[in-house]
Amino acid sequence: MEQFNLTFLATSQAAGKALAGVVSSGDLEVLFDAGSGDMLEVDITTSVNNSRARWEALFGRLMQLGRLPAGKMLIHDAGATPGVARIRIEQVFEEVGYAT
Repeated sequence: MEQFNLTFLATSQAAGKALAGVVSSGDLEVLFDAGSGDMLEVDITTSVNNSRARWEALFGRLMQLGRLPAGKMLIHDAGATPGVARIRIEQVFEEVGYAT
């Protein structure tokens, strides 16, 4: 089990809260609470040790696409693939995007 925090410069604003996924074998849960600042704070708890570089790369790709709203994100990972992780993260961003 590994826990770490990442912080990124936000590229957009959103409103509200969102949840995507469930914690179970091979999946993950993403909770997002939009904020008014200019940072996206991400707290990750994962069953995959030494995965920080993988998460940094995933958020780096999302940042290049301009898809990081300001706020606080909690991720509870049970070994999801990078593709599943990206889908869940984009689902919460889409949900709070409709709230604005």
